[in-house]
Order: sequence, then structure tokens, then C-alpha cells
Amino acid sequence: MAVTTRVPDQDTLYLSAPVNALVEGIYRQNTTLGQLKEHGDFGLGTFNDLDGELVLLGGTAFQITGAGEVRRPDDAVLTPFACACFFRELTFEEVVTGFVDFEALMALLENSFPSPNMMYAIRIDGDFEFVRTRCVPRQDHFRPLVEATRDQSTFAMNNLSGTLAGFYTPKFMSSLSVPGVHLHFISQDRTCGGHLLQCRAMRARIGIQILRSLHMDLPVTMDYLTADLSRDSSQDLRQAELEQKQ
Repeated sequence: MAVTTRVPDQDTLYLSAPVNALVEGIYRQNTTLGQLKEHGDFGLGTFNDLDGELVLLGGTAFQITGAGEVRRPDDAVLTPFACACFFRELTFEEVVTGFVDFEALMALLENSFPSPNMMYAIRIDGDFEFVRTRCVPRQDHFRPLVEATRDQSTFAMNNLSGTLAGFYTPKFMSSLSVPGVHLHFISQDRTCGGHLLQCRAMRARIGIQILRSLHMDLPVTMDYLTADLSRDSSQDLRQAELEQKQ
């Protein structure tokens, strides 16, 4: 009997669920980290009950908890929403002149994209004068995402090296994934991180991959199957993403 080997999806973004389910407060799904890694070695997301921020680098998953601790969860841990791809950068840029603040970094990224209508994976390795992140605490009771993020923990870190990992999603896909640039941070020594709010880079190497196709799973949990997802939740998602960013 012939044995076939699965060929990894090339330049494909994998979504374990549409993000609008998370926005509406569906914080439990049945996707394991092991299943997520079948679709990529690079990515971000969260964990069931919003129990921390997920960073996936080189096939290793990191969990930054609401207390700011970094753990290495096993492959049986569940996620309600995650994005992943097999990262293979197409282009890169070196930022070496002076300091680059958050707004300038975002402008540089978007100017580097050939088109705003494509999806991109982004990896930024560098030295940072300042990084501010957030981690939403574990949710034991139902609350929409926009309410849960109001109780998030924020962390300020100074003079450290690390990696920003994430994606750019076109605005017309806002019900599927976070529109615009969405980045998570983890320090080089793997002791701190979270969802990026602000940063100021002293040196940064930016790698970009064009993602030409999308693979998304639809959950089969009762909460998801019976949810009303017809509402336009883009404003709630934008508010949740920008909470305490200013």
C-alpha cells in the first residue's frame, strides 16, 4: 500500500474559526494546538476562556497569561481562535536609522505591502527601547470581547530584544480575522510578551510573506452552531483591539 505524505499548505493563511464568533463571546472551541500546528509553524491567537495570548514561532507555541507569565502549553490545549501559516518570507527590510515608534513602524509595514487587498504574514525581530503589551485575563463567565478587554492587564518592558509575529488582513475580511496589522510580541528570552499595543524599535528586521489563499474551519460546538453571527461586529472588534492603545 502506498504511503502519502501531507504537503504543507504553501502561502496559505489558516483560521481555526471566524473572529466574529470570538467577538460575540464564544470563547470555547475544540481545536487543539496540535491540530493548529498541522496548518502552520507561525501564528497567533488565544486560548479557551481567553486564557492568555498565543504566539507560535518555529512550531513552538507560547502562552502569555493574564499575569504576564510565559508558558509552553502542550498540543492538547484548546484554542477558540488562532491564525497560522508556514512562514517563508518573500521580502525583508532592515530598519537601522534612529528610533522607529509604533506609528512609523505601522506606516512602514503598510507601505511595504504590494497591495492592501492581499493577506500578509509579518515577522519583526529586533531590539526595542520600549514595548507595551496586553493580556486579557481568563474569563469564567460570559462577556462580549469588547467588555473583557476593558479588564486586561498591560505590561511595559524596556530595553529588550524580541519578536513581533502576526498578520495583515484586508478590511473586507473583518468578519473572518482582525483587519489591518495584528501583532503579538514575545521577548528573545521567552519571559514576557503579549498582544502588542505600543513599541519603539532601535533596530528591526522585517520579514513579509504574501498569503495567497485562505483555509478556515467552522466550529461544530453547540455555542457556535446556535449563535446569531449576523450582526456587524467590526466596530466592537476595532474597539477591543484599540483598548488602552492610546
